[in-house]
Formats: sequence, structure tokens, C-alpha cells
Amino acid sequence: MAKIALAITGATATGKTALGLEVARRLNGEIVSMDSRQVYRGMDIGTATPTAAEQSAIPHHGIDIVDPDERYSAGRFSRDARRWIAEIRRREHVPVLVGGTGFFLKSLIDPLFSEPPMPEHRREQLKRYFKRVDIEEQRRWLAALDPVSAARLAGEGGRQRVSRALEVTLLTGRPFSWWRQASPPHEPALDLLIFVLEMPRERLYEGINRRVDDMIERGLVDEVRSLVAAGYDETDPGMNATGYIELLPYLRGEVSLEEAVDAIKRATRRYARRQMTWFRHQLPPDAIRLDAAAPLDELATAVTEQWKKEVNSARRN
Repeated sequence: MAKIALAITGATATGKTALGLEVARRLNGEIVSMDSRQVYRGMDIGTATPTAAEQSAIPHHGIDIVDPDERYSAGRFSRDARRWIAEIRRREHVPVLVGGTGFFLKSLIDPLFSEPPMPEHRREQLKRYFKRVDIEEQRRWLAALDPVSAARLAGEGGRQRVSRALEVTLLTGRPFSWWRQASPPHEPALDLLIFVLEMPRERLYEGINRRVDDMIERGLVDEVRSLVAAGYDETDPGMNATGYIELLPYLRGEVSLEEAVDAIKRATRRYARRQMTWFRHQLPPDAIRLDAAAPLDELATAVTEQWKKEVNSARRN
């Protein structure tokens, strides 16, 4: 069976955006973002969103589509991405999925279960309550109520995913992990050609530190200040993103800019470690590992040649 799209993933700061753009250019492709933060409007610098010039050169999907106070789940991404992929293929272009949000990729290759029915008013009450509860406290509750989900979400489970697992567990009386096993997926799995960019940890950390400094120079503080002025705060899904939540204490005068920047770097390095662990254990065995330190031209050639080989093989069969 032919692969219907290719995906380029890996930890933050491994060069996914540049490689995705070059591959899409060579293959007459369109890019589908697999980044859970680039979906938010007004959050471009801190999420390393492709520039306006890059987006005009190559069609992009999944960028700047919701406001920071809206929830954008992996389930919603799965529905949107499947539609975008189908539309791209109808145009006889190649869908190039790019991003490091593992749960977004997982929702396509290992589809999500059908969510059980729950009273909407109770869900809203819980959501408001969870906004006031520290994420680590929520993790402790989940570990007690559903150890399987707690272990699974230890890698890439942010506040939104942990809260949702607690929400389902509390409102249905059964662990979230039970529902994942007992309920059929609502979409078929997609057959993707997956590439993972990898880099030695120390070199990756150096790149992360440089990128954070560059974001500050390009105006990240003013970007966060604008979001606060628009009424957003740490209780909003988008504002929990690394690079944003750490700057809020600085804007309130509680820490220095240097302390806030150091906090962003530490949080980004922790996130990169979780990503690397997740990609080691959660991706299918046929995912192709690439050395992110290799020249861009070499990487793009490897990806495009492998894609063409897959297409030709499918045609012969």
C-alpha cells in the first residue's frame, strides 16, 4: 500500500521547519503543521512559526487557526489533518507533515478512541476547577486514579492532556486508560512515511539556548505583553506554552528578565528530553532516523529519494 503522506518530526530545535520547507519545495508539496502551539494566533515568535515569506512560498495548514483561550486537542487535529491531507492529495501535491507534537502524529498513525458521553455542564465545571490546580498536583491525582495513563502522559502530557484524562476518569467512573482500550477508534490509521531528526543531547541543548536568545532579541517579551494586554493569562491553553508562561512573572515584576530567560531555557531542555524519550518508544519501528547535524541538502535528498522510492514501489505493485 502506498504511503499517503510523509512526516518530519523530532525534538524542538532540530531543524524540522527548514527541512520541511526544502522537501516540500522539491516535491511540490504542502505543509501540515504538527505543532500544538503554532495553532494559536498571536504566538509566532515563541513557537518558531514559519515566517510570512515561508508560508507564502509553500502552502501551510494548521497555523494561526484558534485564539489562545481555545482548546485544540489531538482529536481535533486528527480530524483537521485528515481533511487537509485529502485536499492536498486531490490537488496532486505531496502532504508534508512537520512538527514535534508527538500526540498529534500519534492521532494519525494510532487513532484516538471515541470519547465516552459525559454531562457537558459537569465537564465545564471540572475544566474551570482544573485551571486553578497545579499541573504536578494533577499528575499525582492521575497516578493514584489511573497509573497507566499517568505513566503514558509522563513523556509528553501537558496540562491539557492530564486534565482530560482526569476529567474522563472522574466523570465516567472508569480510568481513562480503560476507555482507550475498550472504545474503538473513530478514524482509520494513516500509513505515513516518518522521518525523525535526532541530535546528540549536548549539541541540542546548545541550539535550544541560542534559539531562546534569538527569540528574545526578535521581540518575544513584547509578543507576550501584547497577549496579556488582550486579556490572556496562564489559565488559557495557549499561554501554558513554554516561552510564554515563564515570561508572565517577569511582566508582573516578580523576577528579572535574566531569570525568566533562564527558566525558558530550562523548560525547553526538559521538553526536548521528554520528546526524545517519546520518539524512542512511541513511533513505529519503520520510522527512519536522520542525523539532524547533517547538511540540509543531504537531509532533503535522503527524504525526497526515499519518498520517490515508496511511490515507485507502490506503482509497480
